[in-house]
This record gives sequence, structure tokens and C-alpha cells, in this order.
Amino acid sequence: MSQNYTFKVSILASGSTGNSLFIETEKKKILVDAGLSGKKITSLLAEVDRKPEDLDAILVTHEHRDHIHGVGVLARKYKLDVYANEKTWDAMDPLIGNVAVEQKHIFEMGKVLTFGDMDIESFGVSHDAAAPQFYRFYKENRSFVTLTDTGYCSDYIRGTIKNADAYLVESNHDIEMLRMGPYPWNLKQRILGDQGHLSNEDGALVMADIIGDQTKRIYLGHLSKENNMKELAHMTMENTLKEQDLGVGIAFNIYDTDPDSATELFTI
Repeated sequence: MSQNYTFKVSILASGSTGNSLFIETEKKKILVDAGLSGKKITSLLAEVDRKPEDLDAILVTHEHRDHIHGVGVLARKYKLDVYANEKTWDAMDPLIGNVAVEQKHIFEMGKVLTFGDMDIESFGVSHDAAAPQFYRFYKENRSFVTLTDTGYCSDYIRGTIKNADAYLVESNHDIEMLRMGPYPWNLKQRILGDQGHLSNEDGALVMADIIGDQTKRIYLGHLSKENNMKELAHMTMENTLKEQDLGVGIAFNIYDTDPDSATELFTI
């Protein structure tokens, strides 16, 4: 008997210290990234009444520690399939410990993978990793997009992620906070560069360009603890979208995420 939903999603953790997202359909339960300890991810799943034993797979976006820290542990303990593109596997393999060969799967960039009752489209982004890619999840006429860890958003990406029902989008830093903050100059340059992270302003302008009639939820992700504040990120997104008469609070809502606690499980 149908449970009458397309996706249920929780952003388990989002920020510079660790990232993981949970998404389920009636047939499959997966993580996108596991950038915290296995123990922490288990406790975050418990916040939304889920268990790692229920998971089918982990999709990996790229090999940075805040996205893969718990991948090996969870894969070994719960016999989970792990999907990443070939270059990411080459970079990630030495960092996550031994994973059985039958659990390793290649998910090529720019391809669509049918996984149970959903289709998952991968797309490349601009970040200083081997071959970073993010994902759009489709089921029936609904979709969910996750997009963080990119220095800019190309026309190709914008076309790929247009008019989804819900988004997790990067609001990494406030440009002035970053410029005035404690980071060394070379790190500031990296973050501000084309292979760095989207600022609050950048993320808001991307969303202004791509949201459509289907869009109901925008989650602000990967906020820097040192160079941003939730209130600032939220205000920047809200003001930018209001300036363009895009129906903030009427057609769709903006939500915050947290590095240490899961968002409520929402339905798409």
C-alpha cells in the first residue's frame, strides 16, 4: 500500500565541520555524503527516527574530509553500497579505509542512475577537489537538488537544477566577514575563487535565477562558522528574492540548516 509521498528528506548536518543528507523514497534510503563520525551520523539519524541499518547506499559528492569522514566506517559496519565517480574514488580510497570491492560503484558525472524507484542525475561543479559532483533526485513529477561546494554556478548547472521542488543551496560566507576575518590571505582567496564556495549573495542570485512554480523549500547550507551567521545568510536570501517579487513566504519558504543537528524530516 502506498505511503503517498515522493521523497522524505532531512539535512542531517551542513557546515564546514561536516555534511550529510538523508533522503528516502518508499523503496530506498540513502545518504548524500557522510562527513562526520559514524557515531554522530547515527545520532543525527535518530533525531529523525531513522537508523543506519535501514540505509541502502551512500552517494559521495567529493573527497574532502567534511564530506567523507564517516563513509568507510558506515560502509563496513552496515554493508552499504558507495557511489562516486572514478576520480573521486581514486582520491577518496586511501582516506576511508578498506571497503569491499562489491560495495564500490562508479557514478559517472553527467549521468542518470536509476536507483530503486527514483532517478538521480549527477552534475559537475567548480570546487578544488578531484571531480566534484552534486545531485538532482527525481521521482514521478517531483525533484530535490543538493548544491554546495562550488565557486560559481555555470549556465549548465542552472539549466540542470531549474524548478525543483526543494533545494539545499550553499550560503557559505558573508564576503565582508570573510575579508575582515581571521583566515590567512591564501585561504580567503581560495574560498572567494572560482573553485571555492558560494557566498550568501552568490547563492541568493543563483536561486533567484532557477526557482520556478514547483519550488516550495530552500534550505541554506554549508555556512562557515567563522565567516557567516544564520541570520545574515537568511536575510540575504530573503531580501534578494523579495526584491525580485518571487513570493517568499507565499510560494515557498526559506529554512536554515545546522552543523550539529538535523532538520525536521520534510516531505516532497
